Amino acid sequence: MTDLLLRNVRPMGGTATDVLVVGGRIAAGPAPAGTPEEDGRGMLLLPAFVEGHTHLDKTTFHLPDWLVNEVGPRIEDKIDTEREWRARTGHDAGAASLAMAKAFLAAGTTRIRSHVDVDTSGGTTHVERVLQTREAMRGLQEIQVVAFPQSGILGRQGTESLLDAALAMGADIVGGLDPCAIERDPVKHLDVVFGLAEKHGKPVDIHLHEPGTMGAFSLDLILERTRALGMEGQVVVSHAFCLGDIPERDRDALLARMAALGVGIATTAPASRPVPLVAPCRAAGVTIFGGNDGIRDTWTPYGSPDMLERAMLIGLRNNFRRDDEVAIAFDCVSAAGAKGCGFADYGLASGARADLVLVEARSLAEAVVARPVRKLVVSGGRVVARDGALLA
Repeated sequence: MTDLLLRNVRPMGGTATDVLVVGGRIAAGPAPAGTPEEDGRGMLLLPAFVEGHTHLDKTTFHLPDWLVNEVGPRIEDKIDTEREWRARTGHDAGAASLAMAKAFLAAGTTRIRSHVDVDTSGGTTHVERVLQTREAMRGLQEIQVVAFPQSGILGRQGTESLLDAALAMGADIVGGLDPCAIERDPVKHLDVVFGLAEKHGKPVDIHLHEPGTMGAFSLDLILERTRALGMEGQVVVSHAFCLGDIPERDRDALLARMAALGVGIATTAPASRPVPLVAPCRAAGVTIFGGNDGIRDTWTPYGSPDMLERAMLIGLRNNFRRDDEVAIAFDCVSAAGAKGCGFADYGLASGARADLVLVEARSLAEAVVARPVRKLVVSGGRVVARDGALLA
């Protein structure tokens, strides 16, 4: 059933009203006779959430045993530890991704961008399994799959061909990773990443953990490649930690170029690293949006499939205290996420896909900081979860 009348709800905390859904989309006008109804009881109505950067294939969230984390401090330590653990345990990316996708849906997230590992140890197996999850969730959840070379490309012969195969089998986006710090040859790395994007007609999303001037140098090369290939609006830089620890003048110059080229930023707003601050990015016209990164995997024991929690963490990291500032944090996991990832038909306006969440909160700010149970989750006009639990 994709027709629905939500009575007595407060969109984004505004005045109580009724919201009509016809054919899975928000509609105007009176409800046709016989339309199923839900009493919103004055609850807050939000657009369903967007997870802009996660790794569905890596999680141990669904496993009965706690993963004891003994990983080293460097990114290379985390990459090596994960690859060894996956090989030793036979980690099932399909079961992991499906369980996590369902947990996200129960908590109100209907759009996800997931980076999925491609390397010479696992081949394209993880992509194949997450593509199966994407198909299983079709109609309920839209999942974008990034073919992601977590172990690098240049140092592991055969990875470029595996990425090519992953894109041919249905991955949506070409991933990249630290052109200087990991790959040690930024021009060649970007040749491969953007070459695959050109070949398959796909957008690009590059992990950039590199700090300071090194990261700024890599970002400069990414922007120049974006401009040269006419890929405006098709590139995202994930993390972009360098924008948090270079002089403001240099940062603002890079942000101005990013805005002109439509290059977005995906941030997880970690407390442990310098991060691109949301307010300067938005002031420059750069789309910055949020994600969890990994959730309970070999990299980190932290995280949960709750985008209201991630909005709260973004708000904390950016010292957002006013209610209007907390609304910006929520925008990072809603409208800005949809824009940055290219998810269409998003929002609460007439004609948008009816992906909706009801929570008991007096305001949007309270919803972010209190993170109440999702009383109702609607996907494409269908009620898919109540009181935080998926329906059968």
